[in-house]
This record gives sequence, C-alpha cells and structure tokens, in this order.
Amino acid sequence: MLSLNGTSFLNNSLYGVSKSWVQRKMSAPPVVLAAVSSNGRPADGNVGVLVENSLKETSENALSSSSSAVVENDLTSTVRGGVEDVYGEDTATEDQYITPWTVTVASGYPLLRDPHYNKGLAFTEKERDAHFLRGLLPPVVISQDLQVKKMMASMRKYEVPLQRYMAMMDLQERNERLFYKLLIDNVEELLPVVYTPTVGEACQKYGSIFRQPQGLFISLKEKGRILEVLKNWPEKKIQVIVVTDGERILGLGDLGCQGMGIPVGKLSLYSALGGIRPSACLPITIDVGTNNEQLLNDEFYIGLRRTRATGQEYAELLHEFMSAVKQNYGEKVLIQFEDFANHNAFDLLAKYGSTHLVFNDDIQGTASVVVAGLMASLNLVGGTLADHTFLFLGAGEAGTGIAELIALEISKQTGAPVEETRKKIWLVDSRGLIVESRMESLQHFKRPWAHEHEPVNNLFDAVKAIKPTILIGSSGAGRTFTKEVIETMASLNERPVILALSNPTSQSECTAEEAYTWSEGRAIFASGSPFSPIEYNGKFYPSGQANNAYIFPGFGLGLIISGAIRVHDDMLLEASEALAAQVSQENLDNGLIYPPFSNIRKISAQIAARVAAKAYELGLATRLPQPENLVAYAESCMYSPKYHSYR
Repeated sequence: MLSLNGTSFLNNSLYGVSKSWVQRKMSAPPVVLAAVSSNGRPADGNVGVLVENSLKETSENALSSSSSAVVENDLTSTVRGGVEDVYGEDTATEDQYITPWTVTVASGYPLLRDPHYNKGLAFTEKERDAHFLRGLLPPVVISQDLQVKKMMASMRKYEVPLQRYMAMMDLQERNERLFYKLLIDNVEELLPVVYTPTVGEACQKYGSIFRQPQGLFISLKEKGRILEVLKNWPEKKIQVIVVTDGERILGLGDLGCQGMGIPVGKLSLYSALGGIRPSACLPITIDVGTNNEQLLNDEFYIGLRRTRATGQEYAELLHEFMSAVKQNYGEKVLIQFEDFANHNAFDLLAKYGSTHLVFNDDIQGTASVVVAGLMASLNLVGGTLADHTFLFLGAGEAGTGIAELIALEISKQTGAPVEETRKKIWLVDSRGLIVESRMESLQHFKRPWAHEHEPVNNLFDAVKAIKPTILIGSSGAGRTFTKEVIETMASLNERPVILALSNPTSQSECTAEEAYTWSEGRAIFASGSPFSPIEYNGKFYPSGQANNAYIFPGFGLGLIISGAIRVHDDMLLEASEALAAQVSQENLDNGLIYPPFSNIRKISAQIAARVAAKAYELGLATRLPQPENLVAYAESCMYSPKYHSYR
C-alpha cells in the first residue's frame, strides 16, 4: 500500500525508483507500483515495477503547457530547499491540471499513516529497522496494553460525550487495531460513546465534524452507476453492509446524509462485539434528499440539498443498489437495513427478504433482544409468555416487530396459531388503542393488531382498560410513561415489567429513577439507552439496557460462519433464547434481565452458534460440512485486534 507524492519520496531508492529515472524527461508522470505478495502486502525486498502511463489530454492547452514545462526541466520549485518539482505541482496555476499521484508501500512514513498496519509506539526495535521507522518515532517501545491504558486515561479527561466520540473516531482512522482493543476491553464504558446515545448527537452535527469518509455515500447523482461506485471501495471481500437512508435516525427524525454515523457505529460493534473483520464491513448511506429544513439551510450540511425522493424514483434507486450489491459481492453478503422510515422499512424487508440476505435491526434485531429480556423476566414474575398481557406504546417498526416475534414465540411454545397468540398483544399509536373499528384507516403493518375493543384515546386509559402485565415503549416520544401510568401498572401487578426502549436517552419513555420510584421499587425495568444505577429507600437498583448490540453482532456472525443465504424468523427466536440463557441468577437477583456487556464476545459466540445451527437445520446454510462444535468454531472465526508481528 503506498503513499508517495512525487515531490516527497521519488528520490528514495527504498521505493525502487532511481534518482536518474526521476529526472528523466517525460510528457506525463509514470506510475510506480510496488511488487506485492499474494496477500496484498508488499513482497520481501524493495522491487519496483515501472509502468509508463500516458495521460489522456483533457484540456489540450493546459496540459501541453504544463508538459512542456516539465520536459524543459527548468521549473523553479516554490518549496525552497526541497526535492525538485518534477510534476510541476508547486508552480501550477489554478487553471492548470495536475495529477494526484499516490503510490503505497507498507514501510517508512506511509506505514505510520496506514490505520490497518500502524502500531504507533508498539513497533519493536526489529520492526523499526526492517521498515525504515528509525527517527520517525520516539525511542520508547511500549505494549498494546499500555497504549490502551494511556488512551483510556486520555478519554476520561473529556467531559463532553461528543469529544469522546470524535477522539474514538480519530483513533479508528489512525490505528484500527488499537481502536478495537480499546473498545473490546472497555465495552461497558465506551459503548455509549461509539453508539447510542452519543452517536445521535454525532449524526446531528455530522456535517460539522466530518473529516474523511468512513463508508460509501450513494446519492441520486449516482443513479445508473451504483455498481461502479461500489467498485470504488478499496476492500473487495465484503461480508456485512449496514445501509441507511437517514430518514428516521434513532428518535431524532430525518437527518438525511448525516445519518452515516449509524452504519459506521453499527459496524464498529459488528467487529468489536461479533468479531467480523473490519475490512469485511461496509457502511453505506443512500442520499435521496431530506425534508429537514434546518439541514437544508445549514451551510455545513454534506448531503443533497433537495426534498426527499419518493415513489418510483426512490424505488428504482434502491432496486439498483440491491442488484448492484448482489452482483458485486455475491449471494451471501448480509445487508442490514438501518433507520429507514416505517413505510419503506417494511416494504424493503418484504420485497428483498426472499431474494437477498437482508436483516432490519429496527424491526427484527430490537424484537429479538426484547423477547430475550421477556424470557429472562419470567424467572422473576413467573408464568409463561402466554400467561401475560402486553401493551405497547408505539406501533412502528420496533413496536410491531417486537409484537410479532412475541406472538411467534408464544405460538412455538403453545402450538396455537399465531393469529390466536396475537390477541394477547395490544398496541397504542398516536391516535389511541389500535382496535377493529379503525381497520380501514390503519397502515398494513398495524392491521394484525386491531382487536375487538371499544376505542381508547390515550395510554393511561389503555392501561386501565387492558390491565397489562408488561408495558413496552417504542414510541420515540420521551417521558410518555407518566407517573399515573407507572403507578397504575404497579397497582395492577406485584412486579410490573416496564421497558422504555426509545433512543437516545432524551427520547426514553421514562427514566430508571422514575420507573423505580413510581413503582415503589417493584418494577422490572430496562431501557434502550443506558441509565446510571439509582438509589431508592436505601437500596441500589442497576439499570438494565435492552440494547440491540446484544443480538445483531452475534446474529450476523452466525449467518456468516454458516454461509446462510436467507434470514428466517426461527433464527431470531434462536438468538433470543441464546441471549436469555446467558442471564445468571446473580443478574436476576439484582433485578437485571440482561447479562453484563463485559461478556459480550462470549455471548455473541453462543448466539452465532444457535443461529448457524438453525440455518443448517433449515437448509439455508452453504458452508459444508457443518462444524461439530459451532461455539468453538464461532470463537475461532472472530477477529482479534491484537497486533501482528511484521517481518
């Protein structure tokens, strides 16, 4: 991999280029390629391959004048005392073309600027000699563990969460392995930094903090050329794509092109928590415009300045994208839809679920993690899922997705048809309780939940009428679980289960303190975003987090190690059961219905094994033969961020 700017490194024989060759008269600069081995890294020795390259004349007058100046070799460099201005870059006027030549070699200064291979002060004495690093680094040699300790000490000095986020992104762009080592070793402390809630603020301010691309931006300008755009990405062996159109970012609404923070954050967790190689992950934002007037008027906004495309224009772009991904990366690349608006999310999942390996984390991932928490909560409240009554605030992607998976799990346990098991589940949307009398006006994904009941206008009245044992919030509307609602839940149930799932923290239906205080410490509580432990009547209550990061990294790993070609609902149920099984009695005694994130890599391996086993059982796996021990196989496939030793 090479960084070579014609005016800086061409006089160094290290790169296989002689000084006499550089000073040779030429009409166009040649390309210098380093000999590389089969694994894509520089081969042993400094072998240079010189390839003459004639530039196509784009502007005859501009190029001819620039070319003749180089041939005459009498340019005066504006950089005094430096290398001769062979390419004329320093003396070119604004109306003259120059060529941005870059050559790469994993040695010397370029090695320190390559995030995939850079080890900073951890380069050994031998590596510093072998890779021409002497003088480019201070003399001390430290371990990766000490680097982690140093970075965490630095990170904790930042008081503003967004500053921590930017520091983490800077580290990822500078030293990839140290970034993942830091995240894995300190996952409980750093997860809220690289993902929710901080990533929400990062997306809101993405235009201001944007420094360099971390994924692909595909806009309406690229319509008809999406395959070509995909080929521009440097990594060719992609296993997971997380894609968003930015229309419904967390609970923050339409953030347009600035939603890129979500795919970047999700894929960081795929690698850190699920062990997917970072080079196999591709974040993508599809920019079809935005209806956010504030962004359209923001001079720092980085996306298309137009209202959102809809209808056929939108559908054609998405179809081209899906076709191009399959053509370029094959049948087994996992495409995760993220933060699409309801009307598109359900349609895309239905349209491409039978032809592509697709997964919607908002619909399916959220559902799987919530069902796992509910299974674990039964150890505290008793009974089976079929014995409970569920009431949702929110009937969008998350709400209906969770409800459907609950119904499927009850059907699996009882043998009753899913149409029957849905009757224990009630949903409240912005117009009140979803009932049969509203059927004609309901969106298609809400209709299965329209049960026979008189109209109810608000959540408080619905709680009194339905008398649920489990209350789930997925509305994206903060502080909607009021004191009256929670007190009523506590009066109806000895141990009410209350899940406030909306992100970020500001959009949570209630806080942990409110849930425990208003229920007199009897609630079983979990939230989508983290809350600190609270004290009530002299007792400390930890706050559990129903975070999708429990599920999607292990779920994706399971699909990859089995070579699955489709996602099936039974795989989601397997993931839920695997996660619920990781909740210990100690966790339950503390009122927690999810295990600690400190064990997340082992949890992900367990989930991956169960998902892979189900893929083999359903005949959807292509990686044959099936490994005997899928847990051990999953662990062996996980990416390790520890430094490699260099020859």
